Amino acid sequence: MYSRIIGTGGYLPEKILTNQDLESMVDTSDEWIRTRTGITQRHIAAEDQMASDLALEASRKAIAASGLQPNEIDLIIVATTTPDMVFPSTACILQHKLGITNGPAFDVQAVCSGFIYALATADMFVSSGKCRNALVVGTEVYSRIIDWNDRSTCVLFGDGAGAVILTRDQQPGILSSHLHANGSYSQILAVPGNISAGKIQGKPFITMEGNTVFKFAVKVLEEAVHEALDANQMQTSDIDWLIPHQANIRIISSTAKKLGIPQEKVVITVAQHGNTSAASVPLALDIAVRDKRIQSGHNVVLEGVGGGFTWGSVLIRW
Repeated sequence: MYSRIIGTGGYLPEKILTNQDLESMVDTSDEWIRTRTGITQRHIAAEDQMASDLALEASRKAIAASGLQPNEIDLIIVATTTPDMVFPSTACILQHKLGITNGPAFDVQAVCSGFIYALATADMFVSSGKCRNALVVGTEVYSRIIDWNDRSTCVLFGDGAGAVILTRDQQPGILSSHLHANGSYSQILAVPGNISAGKIQGKPFITMEGNTVFKFAVKVLEEAVHEALDANQMQTSDIDWLIPHQANIRIISSTAKKLGIPQEKVVITVAQHGNTSAASVPLALDIAVRDKRIQSGHNVVLEGVGGGFTWGSVLIRW
């Protein structure tokens, strides 16, 4: 048995923060942001919106697209770095909001690779027969962990959620998944703060060594695609669509160039969304499915890299 995606959904908060808006907040410019990141705007969650609220909207769209009823879903995995609370999991909160009471629900924390990790995990549950229909979500409210006075990071990130429905099938859908981590890089990209005795200890905002992240990301994203292709005896020419984590246009373009994949075969949403961490890949996937770029029989590679460092890829036959 295999697992196959039968529905996708995405949600972006209503508030849009443009580069021009940021010019009045920090010492930066629209030109500087666009030329270095490719980003022109990002979406920001409302004060009363939590990760589960964004996930709920994306999940409803994915469920509707799948043709299933919520009570037919027997597994929920949520990838997030910005959960609603310490516990319970955002997945459990989402499960309740959807009115679902059967099957396990849990969170996965792999930062910007979170959706790749969650999708690979759900595939193992579904293809092994442990469950029949899985909801997999990437949802983030990064605006809550951004230092808006730090111009090196506040221009990069945005909020959003993306979701897919996986179901059991006799025909191949997810062909293979490949996950990696190297904790020796844990301080390169991090939010090093924590809560102790009711107080924040350390820094509760994103810290990043940009040049190190860039070099590492391009290297492992290229390797992750080759790993997926080698596992399935395929060539880069067999890829119809590459959907990478939407971190930075320079990382995306450099990876595609190293792989020899033309830009026309790369789904890019970073200009409108910014870096939405675990939500970026499913958001981009949903857009490409809904505008009908992705068609039945297409070979699609999803990949991500994030703090930890974590990275990985999933190869799909649509």
